[in-house]
Amino acid sequence: MRTNRIKEFSFAISIILSLILVVSCGETKRQAQIGDGIAIYYPGNFIPERVLPSMALLEEPVEKGSVSSGMKIKPEFYQENGKNCARIAVDEGTDLYGTGEVAGDLNRTGKEVTLWNTDNYTYAKDEGKRLYQSHPWILGVRKDGTSFGILVDNTWKQEIKLTNPIEITSEGPASRIIVIEKETPQAVLEALGQLTGTMEMPPLWALGYQQCRYSYFPDSRVKEVASEFRKRNIPCDVIWMDIHYMQDFKIFTFDSIRFPNPAELNDYLHGIDFKSVWMIDPGAKKEEGYFVYDQGTDGNYWVQDSTGNAFVGSVWPGPCSFPDFTMPETRAWWGGLYKDFMATGIDGVWNDMNEPAVFDGPDNTMPENNYHRGGGELPADVHARYHDVYGMLMVKASREGILKTNPDKRPFVLSRSNYLGGQRYAATWTGDNASTWEQFKMATPMVLNLGLSGQPFSGPDIGGYKGDPDTSLLANWMAVGAFYPFSRNHTEVNGANQEPYAYGDEVEEISRIALERRYRLLPYLYTLFHEASETGLPVMRPVFFADVTDLSLRNEDEAFLWGGDLLIVPKWAENPALPKGTWTSISLVGEDTQNDPVQPDLKLRGGAIIPLGKVIQSTEDYSTDSLTLLVCLDEAKKAEGELYSDAGNGFEYRNGQYAIDQFKAGVSGENKLVVSCSKVDGDLVEEGCYYRVGLVTESGIQYSDWDNDGEIEMPLVP
Repeated sequence: MRTNRIKEFSFAISIILSLILVVSCGETKRQAQIGDGIAIYYPGNFIPERVLPSMALLEEPVEKGSVSSGMKIKPEFYQENGKNCARIAVDEGTDLYGTGEVAGDLNRTGKEVTLWNTDNYTYAKDEGKRLYQSHPWILGVRKDGTSFGILVDNTWKQEIKLTNPIEITSEGPASRIIVIEKETPQAVLEALGQLTGTMEMPPLWALGYQQCRYSYFPDSRVKEVASEFRKRNIPCDVIWMDIHYMQDFKIFTFDSIRFPNPAELNDYLHGIDFKSVWMIDPGAKKEEGYFVYDQGTDGNYWVQDSTGNAFVGSVWPGPCSFPDFTMPETRAWWGGLYKDFMATGIDGVWNDMNEPAVFDGPDNTMPENNYHRGGGELPADVHARYHDVYGMLMVKASREGILKTNPDKRPFVLSRSNYLGGQRYAATWTGDNASTWEQFKMATPMVLNLGLSGQPFSGPDIGGYKGDPDTSLLANWMAVGAFYPFSRNHTEVNGANQEPYAYGDEVEEISRIALERRYRLLPYLYTLFHEASETGLPVMRPVFFADVTDLSLRNEDEAFLWGGDLLIVPKWAENPALPKGTWTSISLVGEDTQNDPVQPDLKLRGGAIIPLGKVIQSTEDYSTDSLTLLVCLDEAKKAEGELYSDAGNGFEYRNGQYAIDQFKAGVSGENKLVVSCSKVDGDLVEEGCYYRVGLVTESGIQYSDWDNDGEIEMPLVP
């Protein structure tokens, strides 16, 4: 009976596709305003059943009347070679960004990208034009800084040519397109966040440095690595477990010899202020008697092949079945598997191989005619429709299950595969890169474009995954990697040990300084993550955000910003384009930031105040009870800044248990710097906070005494 249903479904699809070919699509079927500066356009042959509900949007848009005359961007729909297409003309000189996780330069103008999630080892397939994630999103910035966003609301395989006109080709049904028009790229990204959602506040520990390899085993090796970090005073928060912790690579199991007591291991790590993150892949080994496979089979939870049988494909354990995450009952079952798993003291989860990767499948994934049965709002359809959102549906189910198991803790989930809007459920990294200077330098524009596509929490494998970096490469990568939003060193199974101390004293000291800089900046970084969770703005930003009208900054992808106030300039950057105005170098841990040959130069914007914490070894020691306020005055001799604080975990901040402190600085008539500190929002009680001021000048930093008053004065040195 199941086979007959699938045949009937396939026949219905063929009829619909035939109708698509004869319906006129050379004109827009419907268009409407759906928000301030936001419009939606439907092609003539739009078939809601084949593309809705939207997987990117938080909710279905509400039409609010005719499209405003201020909307300059309008798609033109057409067909070519039997495929549904759209072209969008833009003003000459417009710079194009976004399209999510892509290899190459920051400025994507003239580039092509294929949206089809792919296990792409070292980005070798298709020159890195298609990688592990899909973001059908384009950010355009005109010469005058006015900006637009284009969201192609379609999960099927698509190609995007970032030319003029922009060309979008879908290998599935016709797409509706949402256009955002705003005065700045920042405003466009905030509108994108309103449409697709913003990331949840992560646990504070997830912002610390993290150490990983494929794999650390047995458990004694895990303890050894963690202990070495503590002995050597190298800041670190997390140790990661790859698949060798499993029994025969079977998910939700522990190897009886290598990891006989995971709870004891986690207790050990927690005792020295480490957290642990453990990998879970989607493929469950096809083995009767293995509880995950038996439950999945009994519950009929697997993705089906075109004949209605459970699809079987090879991954690490051998032949595997794969959960059908379009089914609500599958997601609930999957989430429930985390109860006993997390009970061992695991802190975070790593969902890998979820493109999904299938070693013996076409293009190393599932056949496009595999069948997902759907349920709830999601209709049944072929894998071609759900391929690009398979990973997002998986991490959504994982997050929900972890949250149900530990309702008082903020979940941390990392995903290799994702889709536009997937920042709601997981952080990400840029997959299996190579230990080369080329891919090291490519990491910055990749993280920047993810941020410009709504995903603020990302980073690459520091040091590179494939191959062994030489001393210079690892030193430079650690120095810059301390400033990725997600900061994790990771390498492959047969690679050299890549811990910072494994490369000798010089690399160890460079790494220690780099990470001490990151940890001192945690109060500022945590504040930026809060801003990202509220607005959708990225943590790590392109330099042109400092002045969207300065065309010389549009292609800069070596230097970058943290928020709006801190500029990071790698020492290997070749003639970087930097924003005009006052940007003054700062030292955080005694380093000579301008002359150090490896550590990036950190520059504070004139008019900014950023809070610094103490040098700590993990976020367990994080505190805002004594802060250094670095002040860089602008031409008017003023500056201001902000600090967000909460418990660092849990959800009481949603009930008002947070604090936002505002700092303002100016110069009095007596030639004294006056800095005021006041709480402007939140119910979190702050007691006994001590401050000192560090006035940043070209000749160095002048420090005040410590004071717990709400106002600090210090004389200005001529």
